[in-house]
Amino acid sequence: MRWDSLQFLNLSHNSLTGHLPQFRYHNLRYLDLKFNSLQGPLPSSICNMGSLILLDLSRNNFSDSVPHCLGSMASLKVLDLRRNNFTGSLPPLCAHSTTLSTIVINGNRFEGHVPVSLLNCNGLQVLDVGNNAINDTFPAWFGTLQELQVLILKSNKFHGPISICQTKFCFSKLRIFDLSHNDFSGSLPANVFGNFKAMIKLDGEDTGNIKYMESMLNSLLVTSYEDSVSLVIKGHDIELERISTIMTTIDLSRNHFEGVIPETLKDLSSLWLLNLSSNNLRGDIPMKLGLLSMLEALDLSWNRLIGKIPQELTRMNFLAFLNLSQNHLVGPIPQGRQFNTFENDSYGGNLDLCGRPLTKQCETSDSSHVPQQLESEEEGESYFFSGFTWESVVIGYSFGLVVGTVMWSLMYKYRKPKWFVEFFDGLMPHKRRRPKKRAQRRQT
Repeated sequence: MRWDSLQFLNLSHNSLTGHLPQFRYHNLRYLDLKFNSLQGPLPSSICNMGSLILLDLSRNNFSDSVPHCLGSMASLKVLDLRRNNFTGSLPPLCAHSTTLSTIVINGNRFEGHVPVSLLNCNGLQVLDVGNNAINDTFPAWFGTLQELQVLILKSNKFHGPISICQTKFCFSKLRIFDLSHNDFSGSLPANVFGNFKAMIKLDGEDTGNIKYMESMLNSLLVTSYEDSVSLVIKGHDIELERISTIMTTIDLSRNHFEGVIPETLKDLSSLWLLNLSSNNLRGDIPMKLGLLSMLEALDLSWNRLIGKIPQELTRMNFLAFLNLSQNHLVGPIPQGRQFNTFENDSYGGNLDLCGRPLTKQCETSDSSHVPQQLESEEEGESYFFSGFTWESVVIGYSFGLVVGTVMWSLMYKYRKPKWFVEFFDGLMPHKRRRPKKRAQRRQT
């Protein structure tokens, strides 16, 4: 076999150690070395592989800076460098190419700014720069990447407000929007949410069949690369080996956002996860969040929200995780549907909340305003018993038992049941009886 004709090389999931050699495989198109123990810097000769389509060096121990010549690889579509020890600034990716569809550098020590050269990545679908030390503001030009479906900036040093979209087409295909664990400030980007068309369920759309993001490498049947991300789901950091199209998420937690929760979120009818926790949000929880019928996880904890929990939230039939703790919410907790499954932890730190599952009972003034369950017509008790409680039943039974015992004793003592009957008969109202007409005898 001639090594210079090698096109596909997959040595992933082994125990390879040491440094990478100088590359002389000019025809190599697919290089997968993930899940090894390789270390040291990347040799600049890696850029000589002008036909390379996929470069996956994830989950190794590579270090030092990444050769800037990577930005000049004209055929490269997938670059996955996650979970290494790379340092320095990001290379000018897409500086001389527009083919990149996936860029994942999560879990390194990159710093500096996001390179503006990414503007040229017209086909970019996945951009994951999470868990680094990037110090930048939110690049307004992100909105021009019209094919972008996954944007993850979490756990960096991004700061400042979220820039306003200049066009109605920005982020129209975005499914995962994760800006968590940064220093973003200002109001939540209500106008940006309005552009998330991929998070809006269309009439007649079938959400029952699970579909996954299509890789740009589908034409190469010998490849096994799947876009994957790590997300905080229901309070746990979970790695998704494949990105389902139904997992539409917005995670803006652990920032410095302030103001109110925008009602434009209500339009994202296919939203699966919403995490706005650990910010400085104020005001009421919008009632219209109850329109998010596909939502499975809602975290609004550690803010400064006030008012009552809207009963409309019980309309979320798929809600499996709820965290409203550490706010200033008041009044009775809504009952019914998914809300009957949540524990105390969902409401902790709201000292003026009452009702199940908390041990604090609602006072009379509160209980008189407890809203009925939205499905009371189906699950409620019958009208006849609606006014009775177990206390009234016990009192009535006890009173009847005492009176009956006394009356029986009197009858037994005086042996005059006729008197007993006449006595009670006199207490009962009677209709007047019309006297019977006697037939007059004809005198013959």
